[in-house]
Amino acid sequence: MDAFYASVEQRDDPSLRGRPVAVGGSRERGVVAAASYEARTFGVRSAMPSVTARRKCPDLVFVKPRFDVYKAISGEIRAVFAEHTDLIEPLSLDEAYLDVSLNKQNIASATAIAEAIRERIREVTGLTASAGVSYNKFLAKLASDHRKPDGLFVITPAMGAGFVETLPVGRFHGVGPATAAKMERLGIHTGADLRACTLPFLQTHFGKIGPYYYGISRGVDERPVRANRVRKSVGAENTFAADLFETEDMREALVPILDKVWRYCEASGVRGRTVTLKIKYADFRQITRSQSIALPVSNRAELAQVAHHLLHDRPFDRRGVRLLGVSLSALMGEDAEAERDDTQFALPF
Repeated sequence: MDAFYASVEQRDDPSLRGRPVAVGGSRERGVVAAASYEARTFGVRSAMPSVTARRKCPDLVFVKPRFDVYKAISGEIRAVFAEHTDLIEPLSLDEAYLDVSLNKQNIASATAIAEAIRERIREVTGLTASAGVSYNKFLAKLASDHRKPDGLFVITPAMGAGFVETLPVGRFHGVGPATAAKMERLGIHTGADLRACTLPFLQTHFGKIGPYYYGISRGVDERPVRANRVRKSVGAENTFAADLFETEDMREALVPILDKVWRYCEASGVRGRTVTLKIKYADFRQITRSQSIALPVSNRAELAQVAHHLLHDRPFDRRGVRLLGVSLSALMGEDAEAERDDTQFALPF
């Protein structure tokens, strides 16, 4: 979806249309959850501190998020996907991979399927979506970003390797800012530079993910689209209106965060063995502390006990705390990943 949260707000409030909009945060606190395209022209991006966003765009309009609304619309979009295929791998509320090798509508080309889905989404939700069509997940993701907003781009097998070689490595899905900076230090600036690296070199510098980088630099990605992808962690966090300095205030601030995490565990039946506490200070520096236990956390009190231990065990620091978060990982108990036949079927682009 195109600037999903912000686009929903502009759809529902005509006074916001054509204006730079940031969902989340406020004038002084928090971070931007989403930015409209009007705001992006000023350099406003998601995850940017609100104070930075305001500095870049003085006329920025902050809107409180309505996650219940976004989730409901996401369900409508998922229903559109399901009209065409059952092989849907969600990445978030507003993005998913679809394998349409065998599609329910018996449409003869992948591009025609993408066009039909985009048109149906617009009809159902009044929102625009961009699509990428290709022969693997990595290239489809690149293609989906290529002509945003409201665009469609196709990367055929003949185009794959050549398309990748001209792109900066920072544009690659799976290469975050820290990894991109490391690649830059190693003299890897583009896909062509990455392709010039040997597999042993990439494994030495990037470990287990080295073979993935080796493949994508050549337009190769063997990962299948997996429906019912297993969640790796569940968490919640909160940015505070005023910085916290006392441990007891932090313990109190953890109450609604722990409640939210445990509500998900109770509703889904998942349990996990590793508790992680996230602390972001007033200067935006961040630390995390984790503890793994022998058996999965069995109740909210146990989750709180581990989180409080991590809070008390943090390094002494005089800086105020602006954000706390708790997550649970090493999860058990969710539905097993759906089995599927990974046989590849030819479908014209």
